[in-house]
Amino acid sequence: MIPPDSRPHDPASVIGKAPPIGEATDLLVIGAGPAGVSAALAAAGRGVRITLVDENPVPSSVMGEEVPLQFGARMSAVVANRNAMLEAVFEANPQLAEALERGIDVRLGTAVWGLFPQRRTTRWIGGHVAGLADAQRAYLLGFKQVIVACGRRDMGLAFQGWERPGVMGASAAYRLAKTYGALDARTAVLLGAGTEALQIADALAAQGVRIAAVIEQAEAAGGPARLLARLTGRGTRVLTGRVIREASGDARGVTAVKVAAVDGLGRDTGRALETLECDTVLLGVGAVAAIELIEASGCAVGFQPQRGGHVPVLDASQRTSLPYVYAAGDCAGIWASKTLSEAVACREGAIAARAALEALGVRGEGEPEEPPVPDWPPRDVALERLAWVRASVLRAPGRPWVCPCEQVTCDDILSLRPPRYLGGQREAAETYGLGSAAPAAVPDPDMVKRLTRAGMGPCQGRRCREQIAALLALAADRPLADVPLATYRPPVRPLRLDQLAQLPESPAMAEHWDSWFGMATQWVPFWRVPSSYAVATRCTGEPGAGE
Repeated sequence: MIPPDSRPHDPASVIGKAPPIGEATDLLVIGAGPAGVSAALAAAGRGVRITLVDENPVPSSVMGEEVPLQFGARMSAVVANRNAMLEAVFEANPQLAEALERGIDVRLGTAVWGLFPQRRTTRWIGGHVAGLADAQRAYLLGFKQVIVACGRRDMGLAFQGWERPGVMGASAAYRLAKTYGALDARTAVLLGAGTEALQIADALAAQGVRIAAVIEQAEAAGGPARLLARLTGRGTRVLTGRVIREASGDARGVTAVKVAAVDGLGRDTGRALETLECDTVLLGVGAVAAIELIEASGCAVGFQPQRGGHVPVLDASQRTSLPYVYAAGDCAGIWASKTLSEAVACREGAIAARAALEALGVRGEGEPEEPPVPDWPPRDVALERLAWVRASVLRAPGRPWVCPCEQVTCDDILSLRPPRYLGGQREAAETYGLGSAAPAAVPDPDMVKRLTRAGMGPCQGRRCREQIAALLALAADRPLADVPLATYRPPVRPLRLDQLAQLPESPAMAEHWDSWFGMATQWVPFWRVPSSYAVATRCTGEPGAGE
């Protein structure tokens, strides 16, 4: 056996072949919402380079993949006009103009698809690097400190017909209406009655969208009474102890939903289904922190009910487990008082900016602020999500797609059924389930994803990830907090191949490229591979490593 320290260097390894980084900044702020802009402005004028990026305006083609939110094809044609969308973003967020005036490098329409901090497994990277992409290109940006303020999205919830155009996330509807002025909806039904859902419904109603009904599976609405009263004053019906059983429609999308009454265990009570006419269904059953970038970069994440579910583990300075990565705003946690007041998110952004500046050697001014303390939720977040999934998904007739992208039902997930396109059929006695795969362990969503493809579609699990975790918890009779979410990997945003082709590479990266594509040289031990070779002269006469 060759001693580890004397083994020859693998010429196909990435060691010593770091891609060239053409741009760099001191402080990268991701997200130009209240927390992100506040962080950037708090750090401005202190002698550091600041880059503020925001993916808005999101290209209409990306919106069609339900990324970064579930837009449900309810975008008006104006979203295809990039110039109009840029103007709308600036009008909706006047502080962006102030950021430009104060010398901040503001990049709109720019998504961050990966954070690659330098650590034990990525020592080949020269410093910390972010992967960025705009409408024309994908590129790499070096940074020293980063504040992630990516906001939130909505938990998906399956029912028959929920993949139809018109079924959308409540946050997506708010984004289209308030940021873009491009929401194509007239009459909506809201699913969920928490603070976040009711606040969005109230804002949409003020803009002329008729909220026909608020549907809540629990016996009472959990959001603020004043928001509920404003909605009912506009004619909105509040239907508690109800779930949507089916969304019917035509080529344009939803035209009506059928609503069923359920008991405390999510079972139909036997009452006749009620039909409500609408063109839009707003999914507001659970606001979810957008932790894709944070989790994929290697930061520790945990289930914290007072912060709304899976969120990064933070210290008093909004710092994650990686000392150069901070989180602020809704991606750091969601609770009622933060939803109702932007000042809470702004405060988090300012705290993170101060800590990042101090890490860069810039002393903070004045006394540091104390981090906001989350409200304890009036209801158990985990139990509430389990109740929605039990009542809507497990009890659903017809078994709707939990993962619409890959057409995977809850039965497919719980029985670990292989993807349909493989065409395989199981014998009658050949039954599998979560217990047979991991008898005494916590169910592993990553295993389920690999076996069934649930969560591997174009939306990258944004519509099904939380549902799958809830299904596994229900099937294994485990607390939701015990079941991790399926992991994220970069790129956390869809990238076109022509964008990826523009990523720079060093000449050394192109050497031995053929060894990764199933050619004969792949199976020759790397210490026998000539230092320079091409496809035409590969070592076809050498015995393969597996022979």
